Amino acid sequence: MRIFKKSPAVKRAGAIVLATLLSVGMLGACGSGSNSSSGSSGTKITIFNSKSEIQSQMEKMAKEYSQKKGVDVQVYSSTDAVVAHLSTKYASNDPYTISMVDPKDVYSLAKEHAIDLSDQKWVKDTKYALKIDNKVYGFPVSIEARGLLYNADAIKKATGKEFKPEDYKTLSAFKGLIKELQAGGMEHPTGVIKEDWSLVAHYLTQVYEEREDPDAFIKSLHEGGVDLEKDAKFTSLMDTFDVLKDNNYAKANAISAEREVTEQNLAEGKIAFMFGGNWDWSVIKDYDYTENMGEMPVPQDTKDGSNEKLVGGGSKFLFIDSSDKTSDKQRKAAEDFLNWLVYDKDGQSFIVNDCSLISPFANNKLEVKDPLGKSVKKYADADKLIPNYNHLPDDHFSVLGANFQKYLAGQEDRASLAKDIQNYWKSAKIYEAGK
Repeated sequence: MRIFKKSPAVKRAGAIVLATLLSVGMLGACGSGSNSSSGSSGTKITIFNSKSEIQSQMEKMAKEYSQKKGVDVQVYSSTDAVVAHLSTKYASNDPYTISMVDPKDVYSLAKEHAIDLSDQKWVKDTKYALKIDNKVYGFPVSIEARGLLYNADAIKKATGKEFKPEDYKTLSAFKGLIKELQAGGMEHPTGVIKEDWSLVAHYLTQVYEEREDPDAFIKSLHEGGVDLEKDAKFTSLMDTFDVLKDNNYAKANAISAEREVTEQNLAEGKIAFMFGGNWDWSVIKDYDYTENMGEMPVPQDTKDGSNEKLVGGGSKFLFIDSSDKTSDKQRKAAEDFLNWLVYDKDGQSFIVNDCSLISPFANNKLEVKDPLGKSVKKYADADKLIPNYNHLPDDHFSVLGANFQKYLAGQEDRASLAKDIQNYWKSAKIYEAGK
């Protein structure tokens, strides 16, 4: 049973969206697309890109694809929330042919706005396709995963030993390493990103994900049947978080420390560890990073095996518009584009080499270049990814993020944080999928 707060229904947005359109004009998007190439079939497809860090790569790809395939491809982006932006497009009867969205957006939009892709060849080559009622609506773009980022060179410099992540899967072993790092001159070996999405959409969410039935656990939270202070998983993860928090280089000003500074410190070896994901490479790569970095499971004193796995899976998904504003010819061109990403050598290279993403398709054998991506791919290939929970309420990280930031700053104790989480879930407006 999947339960989550109901996203704003697109079909209810009409009046508000139309009013917005009249006041601010059409589309809060910046876009770029190729002109039809010579010999064009006359078919035009539009792509909405919600992954801002690859916008320039998407634009370049669209021009080259248009020239080679004779299909006019145009790419757009927006700074608005995905559902709000797409609601605007639907309300104006001008949907994108292909939309790139987060998993929860597929669940809220696909039944009404996407075609069933179950018959597509690529479905058999990935285990990350997104299904609703056993129909495939979401095409996975990449794999991303969360864990503890480490700088192995910095660890070796402070301890004099080669760093082997598997030796520190328990919290007790990790605490020992922290002491060794401090003895070796690294006074504050950790960094903590204070953003609400990192603290709550990424770290806290593991409390839900790292158990046999996340849906049942959240249902129990909603019904008031969980005492988090006595919950083994909450205790395990918060014990680890306390070690990260207490050894944070920015402990004195934890909620004002800039993410970029924390990532620079990790890149340059001033700290050894930081909770995050392989997406952080887009920031780290801009600094004078050391060569040996990676990602490991969050250390925990647990026997459930979660300290040997990362949490992750498909992170962005494409769906194709089902409305009568998109022609069958356009839908066929869109399907061809998805197959190009999977089976054409240029499409495969675009994902891995141009965008520095991890392909979710088994047939793509191109080597991931960045060290964080390499770590994630290793765990993915070994089937050691705990699936993301993709049904959090829309306000989960914004509401609980403020509470977690108080905890990070030492303004709230663990018991109070646990109560905050329990009270949030008790009052959350949730529903069962399919109803």
